[in-house]
Amino acid sequence: MHTPSRRTLLRAPLAVAGVGFLPAGPDFAPPPHRGAEGNRLSEAGFAPPDAGRYVDPSGPEVLAAERKRGLGPVRRFRFTAAESRLDLGGRVVRSWAYNETLPGPVVRVTAGDVLNLTLANHLPAATTLHAHGVGLRCDMDGVPGLTQNAIRPGADFTYRFTVSQPGTYLLHSHLGLQPDRALYAPLIVEDPREPLSYDKEWVVLLDDWLDGVNGSTPDQVLDQLQPGAGTSMMDGVMTRGPERPPAGPSRVLRHSYSRMLNSEGGNVAYPYYLANGRLPGNPQSLRCRPGDRVRLRLINAGSDTAFRVALGGHTMTVTHTDGYPVEHTQTDALLIGMAERYDVLVTVKDGVFPLVALAEGKKGQALAVVRSDRGRALPGRSVRPAELDRRVVPARSLAPDESVELDDREPDREMRLTLTGGMRRYDWGFDHQPYDPRRRHPVRAGERVRLTLVNATDMWHPLHLHGHTFALTGIDAAGTRKDTALVLPHRKLVVEFDADNPGLWMLHCHNQYHSESGMMTILGYLR
Repeated sequence: MHTPSRRTLLRAPLAVAGVGFLPAGPDFAPPPHRGAEGNRLSEAGFAPPDAGRYVDPSGPEVLAAERKRGLGPVRRFRFTAAESRLDLGGRVVRSWAYNETLPGPVVRVTAGDVLNLTLANHLPAATTLHAHGVGLRCDMDGVPGLTQNAIRPGADFTYRFTVSQPGTYLLHSHLGLQPDRALYAPLIVEDPREPLSYDKEWVVLLDDWLDGVNGSTPDQVLDQLQPGAGTSMMDGVMTRGPERPPAGPSRVLRHSYSRMLNSEGGNVAYPYYLANGRLPGNPQSLRCRPGDRVRLRLINAGSDTAFRVALGGHTMTVTHTDGYPVEHTQTDALLIGMAERYDVLVTVKDGVFPLVALAEGKKGQALAVVRSDRGRALPGRSVRPAELDRRVVPARSLAPDESVELDDREPDREMRLTLTGGMRRYDWGFDHQPYDPRRRHPVRAGERVRLTLVNATDMWHPLHLHGHTFALTGIDAAGTRKDTALVLPHRKLVVEFDADNPGLWMLHCHNQYHSESGMMTILGYLR
């Protein structure tokens, strides 16, 4: 059993190391995965065999799809994952982080570029990196035991792939509960033909935090939720790990409720909520001039918390969700589930204003401060803007921009999966089965797939499909393009997507505690 955990702090410098070009040949192979001694490690055998029925993560079909994305300039970055001492703005904790920062370094490229990111693992456990929301080549997707071997301590691995779709994305570990430490960073893909006009851009990552607080770690919290299990799902079939001594107070959330989520707010009672790595008592100031038009890229990097977000005294104009443009829509607040992203435009008034992310159904909030006037006092840490209780536009009501709208086509394949499990046994899964990388749901390249996800549980779940975006196509949905979407208790989520990216792709709940307990499955492309 690994001893993974997650978040650490959200402040990150830009880490560009250089620009170059890939060779002009027809393919480029995955870069070598080297150990501390420089020896090349095996890059095959991580995907369980299936008698050749399914596309291999590095197979010719995957290489052909990557060729179609083209080869632009190479943008090089380097992350070092290591144990770190992090200042949350007055409270210092020890955790695991990228380049000793919270959030991790901003990775900024332009659509069409080749991202070349080397991850050096200085942690005491294996790790990986996943580019959440990016349609990329399968063997760069970062799922251990499925698309790559986990990166051993002392080794490094270079993720290299063409990034074709502009938008706001999230880089994070995809091993165990490591995402509930500081192993995450924003990925911003610029549009070379940017249609929006604005004076400033702010990236704001929201997070729920417990690692290193009074002895808590994410793995010990999972033990509290699932006593005696000591399990790790990400390396394959669930296995029992070594016993961990109890530490820290109980973090099990009890007696919470959210009207918007029609259920408990979550499973974990976090002591802190952060905006760009800082506590509400010492918030980051986002500075501009009165009248500036600002683009806010809002990212929920949390593991068990949806945030209701509003900027006091302002309305927001939603322009994108999960990287894809929508018809511009005004709202007072947004409900952002784990790993969802929203881009909004705001014309900032004269003054000092709280940007509040309320932990939906829980006690507490994250806070940043928007300042266009130097002379006024900061808002208090518990400030609650009236906008939080006004208009909240749900994702399903956002109409996609016509440039990204799926064409009208009947599905070639329909699938129905049921979300199962509960708090008493903490046995989350699909169709009453825990995750097993040998179990795949087949699709074929070129198909339009309709996927119906029925939530038979008493909890809400943010569901994420790797390697693709889908359209929300239920009765009351407008066709919004997403890669992560909420499904409420005893409701269903109907989505459609084009099977245009061959490989083995994970579908899972982005509540890290649910996925690590079994709510993950795989869509596999048939040969």
